[in-house]
Amino acid sequence: MMMTMEYHNPVLLKETVDGLNIKPDGVYVDVTFGGGGHSREILRRLGPNGKLFAFDQDEDALANAIDDDRFVLINENFRYIKRFLRFYGARNVDGILGDLGVSSHQFDVPERGFSTRFDAGLDMRMSQKNDLNAYKVVNEYDDANLRRVFYDYGELKNAPALSRTIIEARQHRPIKTTEELKEVLAKYLPERVRNKVLAQIYQAIRIEVNQEMDVLKEFLEQSLEILNPGGRLSVISYHSLEDRLVKRFMKNGMFEGEPERDFFGNYSVPFKTIGKLIVPTDEEIKINNRARSAKLRIAEKI
Repeated sequence: MMMTMEYHNPVLLKETVDGLNIKPDGVYVDVTFGGGGHSREILRRLGPNGKLFAFDQDEDALANAIDDDRFVLINENFRYIKRFLRFYGARNVDGILGDLGVSSHQFDVPERGFSTRFDAGLDMRMSQKNDLNAYKVVNEYDDANLRRVFYDYGELKNAPALSRTIIEARQHRPIKTTEELKEVLAKYLPERVRNKVLAQIYQAIRIEVNQEMDVLKEFLEQSLEILNPGGRLSVISYHSLEDRLVKRFMKNGMFEGEPERDFFGNYSVPFKTIGKLIVPTDEEIKINNRARSAKLRIAEKI
């Protein structure tokens, strides 16, 4: 179903695109097209021979495609960035931009089930082509897997209790909607921390449904392969799990362990970080609430 709905202003627009250090005739990739705000800004700075590829796995985003000869929109998950760029004849690029997480549009469409504000079926798929959805996670995962999801992706200390409560409830009848899930977990949602805990629970299920951590790792590793030397990676993340992966990878090109030292004891790392961590101003957060947890990191391939 195609929907042209309000896509909010992109977060840290100028800073993220500035971070790419755009060359007018360069080749760039926006892996999270959404409403197209970042892409339009990149195109504004490109010359007639520049090229921009954008990715978005969400069908809704296709309604925002930009009519420009320099632009190609690819309706796929950005974990396949290398494969699809190759298909379009682009082996190497000069810059890659990623604005991770759920778009404001996805949060605002009730039936997608991303938002704690609306009652909706348990879905949370960023792409409607996905087999796995929130209903299956909540109703079919065993105790060990539910615990893993809540603990690893929601950083919830009471993951075992949450898992047990869900498993007990679903023996009587399936948990079909976000409202039913809230009712089942009501005793863990005291008023003063209700929104925070709900956000952690939703985040955990959403990350599992969309395999967000695996996707991010695959994307970062491929980015390193396809960036030209001197090419830039500009990434906004919205929670500590993402930010930790991005920070680590930009620092030493790995997610775990330490890079090897050479004979002289020097590390060999593939990136140099550009500037410090960038966060939105109070003004931007006032205009766009989604910006409040945004963290932008920029790195250049050596």
